[in-house]
Amino acid sequence: MGQGFVAVNITFRNTAGAIKHQAVAVLNSADMSTFYSCSFEGYQDTLYSHSLRQFYRNCDIYGTIDFIFGNSAAVFQNCNLYPRLPLDYQFNAITAQGRTDPNQNTGTSIHNCSIKAASDLASSSGTIKTYLGRPWKEYSRTVYMQSYMDSLIDPAGWTEWSGDFGINTLYYAEFSNTGPGSNTGGRVTWPGYHVINDGDAAKFTVSKFIQGDYWLPATSVPYTGGLI
Repeated sequence: MGQGFVAVNITFRNTAGAIKHQAVAVLNSADMSTFYSCSFEGYQDTLYSHSLRQFYRNCDIYGTIDFIFGNSAAVFQNCNLYPRLPLDYQFNAITAQGRTDPNQNTGTSIHNCSIKAASDLASSSGTIKTYLGRPWKEYSRTVYMQSYMDSLIDPAGWTEWSGDFGINTLYYAEFSNTGPGSNTGGRVTWPGYHVINDGDAAKFTVSKFIQGDYWLPATSVPYTGGLI
């Protein structure tokens, strides 16, 4: 909860396993917090990105259902997202963003990241569906840009929370992603889903979305991969 909190080279692990369902490894409500080169390991609800402005860079994040969720303004940059093997009757949803009002300046921005199956999912039968996200709250907002998506991502990309809840009011967007799971031709046709241009994508960068810059206080390493 401490403003300006910084963590470097730390693993945060919840060992409860998929059988215990919701089991948070980290709950973060620290404004202007930064996690650099950290690992977040759990299954359902691994990282509760609760509120305020947050920055994650060069991190590994493992989980199954809604494993990045909450209502912060968060940017994940140069991170590795690893969906794991859930229980037999479950599916994977990487994000479950919780914006409750269209005037809130919150959302999840996933920038220049890599999405690949964790080893247990990669060696499974391949019947588990994995989605980019689902609307936890009515005005859920999530953007994937300039990221690599492996073949585990379902062609629809996104999935419902409960029927048509939120699909007219959410804002889900993709921009210039690569990899076999990035093809937007078969994506959901919800009114709130968009394939955006670079002008729209720029709104979700570190400098614009969380009023930060691209220098990390602990490392002074600049990001030079395109949109900043």
